[in-house]
Amino acid sequence: MGESSLEQFGLDRPESGDDVAVPFTLENLGSRGRVVRLGDQLDTIIARHGYPEPVARLLGEAVTLAALIGSSLKFEGRFILQSRTDGPVSLLVVDFDTPDGLRAYARYDEEALSALVEAGTTKPQDLLGKGVLALTVDQGAHMDRYQGIVALEGESLEEVAHTYFMQSEQIPTRVRLAVAEHSERGQSRPSWRAGGVLLQHLPEHGGATMPDLPGDGDFENDDMADPDFIEDDHWTEAKALLDTLSDAELADPGLSAERLLFRLYHETGVRVFEPQLLVERCTCSAERVEQMINDFTPEDREEMVVDGQIEVVCEFCSTHYHFNPNQF
Repeated sequence: MGESSLEQFGLDRPESGDDVAVPFTLENLGSRGRVVRLGDQLDTIIARHGYPEPVARLLGEAVTLAALIGSSLKFEGRFILQSRTDGPVSLLVVDFDTPDGLRAYARYDEEALSALVEAGTTKPQDLLGKGVLALTVDQGAHMDRYQGIVALEGESLEEVAHTYFMQSEQIPTRVRLAVAEHSERGQSRPSWRAGGVLLQHLPEHGGATMPDLPGDGDFENDDMADPDFIEDDHWTEAKALLDTLSDAELADPGLSAERLLFRLYHETGVRVFEPQLLVERCTCSAERVEQMINDFTPEDREEMVVDGQIEVVCEFCSTHYHFNPNQF
C-alpha cells in the first residue's frame, strides 16, 4: 500500500507516530475501536525500574490495555487497572489519568521469577498465577466509583479483557496486545514499545449482539449456551480480519496506526479519527505526600522516622520525598 493510497481511503492528515490512541469506526461492519501505539513513554516507565524482561513485557501489556480503555473515557477522572495474584508477579498497577496521562509499576518475587526463567515458562499466566484483575473507573470526589473484577485463572491479559467486557458491559469485544524490544543503530540499549487494538461490535440499529450470559458463569459450558443465538456476520468478519494481524505488525515502529487499520479493513471500509497523545506522567507531589503523612496518627508517624526524617518513595516514578517529622 503506497503513501498516496491513504489519501485514497480518506485520510486527510499526516499519519500518527508513537504514543497515541487512534479511534476508528467500521461503519459497514457495525464496529468501532481504538488502536494504541506506545514508544518512548512506555520505555520510560519500564526503564526507570529496570524490570527483568518477562516483567517488563507483562507490564507493557497492562499499560497498553489500560491505555486502550482509559483513552475512551469522556470525563475528567482516572481509570485504574490492578492485578493481585499469587504468582511471581504479584501486583500490576496502571493509572490512566484522563485525558492522556499514564503511570505504572509492578511488584515481583526475584527468586520465584528466576525459577520460571530457568524452567522456560514465562507466559503471562505463569507470571501472574491465580488472583483477580480489578478495573476501576473513578469519576472524581462527587461521583461513585465503578469497579469490575475478573478472576485471573491462567489466562492472558487479552483473554481476561474479553471476559471483562462480556461480564461488565455485555459488548462483543476483541482485544489484541503486543509488546516488543526494538533496537536501532546507535542506541545504547534496546527500547520497549507496544501496540494494541480494541474492537467492539456496536451495530447502529441495536439488537442482540451476543448470547445470554450462562447462568453458571462458565462461558465455555456448551450445555448453558444460548441455542437461538446466531452471531452477526459483520462481527464475524471484523474479528476474522483483526485476527490476521501479527504481533510483529502490531508493535512495528514503521507501521502507523492508520496504515495498520487500512491494511486490515481497506476492503470493508474504515474511518479513522484524530489521534490522542499519550504521555508518561506521575500525579505525585510533595503536597500530596505531606497530606498523606498528615493523615496518619502521631504514633504511626513516629515509626516512619529514620535518621531523623520521614522518607517516602513514589512507587510509580521513584521520586524521593523527605520531611521533617516536627512539621506534622
